[in-house]
This record gives sequence, C-alpha cells and structure tokens, in this order.
Amino acid sequence: MNIFVSNLSFDVQDEDLKDFFTPYGEVTSARVITDRETGRSRGFGFVEMTDEAASKKAIAELDGASVENRTISVSIAKPKEGRSSRGNDRDKFNNGNSYNQNRY
Repeated sequence: MNIFVSNLSFDVQDEDLKDFFTPYGEVTSARVITDRETGRSRGFGFVEMTDEAASKKAIAELDGASVENRTISVSIAKPKEGRSSRGNDRDKFNNGNSYNQNRY
C-alpha cells in the first residue's frame, strides 16, 4: 500500500521516514519529496508497505503523531490526477478553424 505523509520537518530524510514505519511492518520504499532546483525537502513524502493490514495500522497510529515537533498527517496515497504536460493542450487552442477563415 502506498502511504502519503505530510507536514514533515525539512530535516527528515528518506531513512528517517522509513524508520517511522518499520515498527509496523516491512517497508519496501520511503521517499521524502525534494525540490528539483534546491534539493530541499518539500515537507511530504511517500512510504510503500507490503502488508495492507500493517499499512492501515501505521496510518491509524501515526496520523496526528508528533515527529520532530511537527504534527504529521498520514493517509492512503491517492493516485495522481491526470495532468497535461506542456504542449499537449495545443489541440484545444487550434480546432482546425483558421482565425481568418470567417473574416472574408
């Protein structure tokens, strides 16, 4: 199960995030999301656990917990909404009708 963790301290690293969840079961991955330009934490991350029951227990017990003087939020990660990438919306602007076609 993929778990979303937010309101993390900017000092929390991937290994720290993994350590928070390991007491509940096997953690297959833990990743703190960082800013592409600065490399600094964005204050949230994702944890992947193999056992659904362990995942649910971790969510129930860690949601609202205090970690490094911050109250974290823990929930089931929702799939990313479909976002268009640059240039893929061009067909919305050009429907095949020329701007000048109806002027003359």
